[in-house]
Amino acid sequence: MTLDTLKPGSTCLVKKLTAEDQLGQRLMDMGVYPGLRLTVVRNAPLEDPMELELGGAYLSVRHEEAKFVEVEG
Repeated sequence: MTLDTLKPGSTCLVKKLTAEDQLGQRLMDMGVYPGLRLTVVRNAPLEDPMELELGGAYLSVRHEEAKFVEVEG
């Protein structure tokens, strides 16, 4: 399952980043990496972007980027 399919209130564990090159590096620079537990806080009114909570910090990512983050519930 990928991060973009989760609904607000869902908590998951990041299993793998399938993005390569700049997007993969950007996600890791923002703190998204395998083994991380995160929570989907909310989606914007038109569904994009989605707000995530990562260990006390908040991050917004587009659904297009979230498709490259494999997670497990």
